[in-house]
Amino acid sequence: FSDDDDDDDDDTEALMAELERIKKERAEEKLRKERQQAEEEAKMKEAELMRGNPLISINHPGSFSVKRRWDDDVVFKNQARGETKTPKRFINDTIRSDFHRKFLQRYMK
Repeated sequence: FSDDDDDDDDDTEALMAELERIKKERAEEKLRKERQQAEEEAKMKEAELMRGNPLISINHPGSFSVKRRWDDDVVFKNQARGETKTPKRFINDTIRSDFHRKFLQRYMK
């Protein structure tokens, strides 16, 4: 009669050990899956950041170009660059002023 009790105790002990081993395996598997998922999410986030930045474009290296200004193709650009302006001089005499001299040259020839 005591042999059956010992066998039952041994069986119970073996089942408990098996149960603990299965629980430990499942916990390790769950932890491994969580780590793997976190790594995948980090890779996805990094890839998204790389795609979002046009300066570090991996997929289309030649597609990024500096935008042109709206007036880059104007024909008469920088025309006044070479001309030097004569400084206006102020003379308090109305007959000798630059305006009066230009006026006389233009209209009193």
